[in-house]
Amino acid sequence: MKPTLLVLAAGMGSRYGGVKQIDSVGKNGECLLDFAAYDAKTAGFGKVVYIIRKDIEKDFREKLFDRVARNFDADYVFQSHDSLLTEEQIKLSAERTKPWGTAHAILCAEKAIKEPFAVINSDDYYGREAFETLGKHLSSISCDSTEHAMVGYILKNTMSKNGSVSRGVCTVKDGMLDSIEENLKIYYEGSKIISDKGDKKVELTGNEWVSMNLFGFSPKAFETFNSYWNDFIAKNVKEPKAEALLPVVADQISKTGKGVVKMFTSSESWFGMTYPEDKEVVKQEIAKKIESGYYPSQLWEK
Repeated sequence: MKPTLLVLAAGMGSRYGGVKQIDSVGKNGECLLDFAAYDAKTAGFGKVVYIIRKDIEKDFREKLFDRVARNFDADYVFQSHDSLLTEEQIKLSAERTKPWGTAHAILCAEKAIKEPFAVINSDDYYGREAFETLGKHLSSISCDSTEHAMVGYILKNTMSKNGSVSRGVCTVKDGMLDSIEENLKIYYEGSKIISDKGDKKVELTGNEWVSMNLFGFSPKAFETFNSYWNDFIAKNVKEPKAEALLPVVADQISKTGKGVVKMFTSSESWFGMTYPEDKEVVKQEIAKKIESGYYPSQLWEK
């Protein structure tokens, strides 16, 4: 059974200042997500499903989806702030203007997922090795398996020089994820790496393993996602900025004993589209990979 790639592409791009998930960075107009889909297909994935907002559908199709769909089995689903909510919850969350975060996004795609699946962000570059590692694992498990997985990256390889980043800092025990703590504001302060937790600042070494939201799940994980979501929305339905986060669900799977999350690692350096200044860096890195032969000059057949 070939796994599916699930792409979280419904973000608002507030720090970037635009719809970064479909911004062109390749020599033929490709987006960062073109390269993710290409890597996933090369690694043995059978399908890609995108989670998007309804308001970007037209541009999404024109600038990315239609091109990918001609070369790869592809689909998309919508996420909005009222997705999965009851009429009463919609009324109570009237001040809400954006979707409810990454865990909510995954639940919006539940009906489109029938097989083990990997999850990625739309604005991060992960590298083919990570897709090959996760694809091999997902191809080996059943749909009711409780052995999930993630690929962790070294924190210092995932930092941006243009501003703060959000990372889940992981602890690992016997090759399994033991815990994951969301650090929503990590940044350089001179040569130091600082995590600002609001009430205190903590210096990090840079050698910590962190989550980049590259996870692999069997459909069995939806049980925990639904349980988490029901608790989350009951507590936060009136909160205009609260987010249901994927790493929190992964942490719950490990801590509640409902499954394990096998920890794979990657030494690749990150690049991504968090800030406007990042775009030129991404274009340069992609160009280098094309020049080296890592990617063909023409990624997809027209």
